[in-house]
Amino acid sequence: MDHVISLRSLISGREFAVNEVEYVDPEYGNEGILDVCYDYDLIGKCISRESLRENRELNIWRYKPLLPVEADAAVPSLAVGWTPMYDAPRMAAYLGLKHVWVKDDGRNPTASFKDRASAIAVVKAREKGAGIITTASTGNAAAALSGLCASVEQPNVIFVPESAPPAKIAQLLVFNSTVMLVQGTYDDAFELCLEAAAEYGWYNRNTAYNPYMTEGKKTASFEICEQLNWKTPDRIFVSVGDGCIIGGLHKGLKDLLALGWIDKMPKLMGIQAVGSSYMYQAWVNDEDVLTKPPVDAATVADSISAGLPRDRLKAMAAVKETDGAYISVTDDEILAAIPALARLSAVFGEPAGAAAYAGLVKAVQENLISSDEKVVVLNTGNGLKDIASAMKSVEMAGTKPYRVSPDLNDLKRVMRTIIE
Repeated sequence: MDHVISLRSLISGREFAVNEVEYVDPEYGNEGILDVCYDYDLIGKCISRESLRENRELNIWRYKPLLPVEADAAVPSLAVGWTPMYDAPRMAAYLGLKHVWVKDDGRNPTASFKDRASAIAVVKAREKGAGIITTASTGNAAAALSGLCASVEQPNVIFVPESAPPAKIAQLLVFNSTVMLVQGTYDDAFELCLEAAAEYGWYNRNTAYNPYMTEGKKTASFEICEQLNWKTPDRIFVSVGDGCIIGGLHKGLKDLLALGWIDKMPKLMGIQAVGSSYMYQAWVNDEDVLTKPPVDAATVADSISAGLPRDRLKAMAAVKETDGAYISVTDDEILAAIPALARLSAVFGEPAGAAAYAGLVKAVQENLISSDEKVVVLNTGNGLKDIASAMKSVEMAGTKPYRVSPDLNDLKRVMRTIIE
């Protein structure tokens, strides 16, 4: 990996050789988050916007020279990334905006954005010769790791809160992961996973602990800009829990600026649930996220429920350094966004995915965005991940099925009530 220069501590600024440390800056323990630093001059000799135009590998590996893996590294066969980005003119018109696109990462193999990081985790674990990979998750990162591991027959152990949606737990069991349902919160599962990985020597995929996870997630930024023919949007709206996705988007955009492939930095808009609003509170109150204590997290959007965001340093930098903002939305606003997003763009998002649209609606309502701005909304997970929330959302919207007997006259009876 000649193109990877070092791993830099976000707290001290100290740089480590790639093989000098495993995951974090040892001086700061689990909080010593690292960033992967690249030789952009070397990368620029291996890949360009022009070479990408001829590249028919429509997945994250089209950007291999920009990822922390060897050029000849064997990669999982699942087609991760290059998810569709839809022009949403009806959504734009409804909101009074010039242009809105919806990037649908619910179209990844295990139906969430988290496949991007897990694909990198599998490659890095195999570099290390790891016998077992582990992670803690509210569900999506777990399912992503489980599916990617299944594709290469890699044993794995997953820690999830027992309150995780059944559909997400079902994915883990179908892929034959060893599943630990933790009787506690996501933060409890995260801490137990850290302890278990240290105790048993497992490869740790955990968000914001393993620095390479950001590198997988940054590929969404590459795709957004390439799919817009390298014309960057003005703002990108994305939900935030642990903060690794928004941090990854920021890293990818910084890569593209360093290479000269884009000429401006979009404003990153982080959307949090009111019941899990650590980053929003810290941003509004200008608090130090290294010393700010955890919050009690509770939200219908389980994928962004985090009392102590593990990637909070990168998540705060992503908003502050791009002149973006954090916005908090209620659970009712998130639920209302599920059918609204689906009806305006035909993208079915789980609560965390729809939260990004709820944040855009609030930004428009509060005049935080001008009508001529070009906006991307990132849906991070498919709505089938959480059917209970989807059904609740349509009930709130007043949408219901009609029951009829297998008789045309009974159908006519129902149709009269609909027409009237």
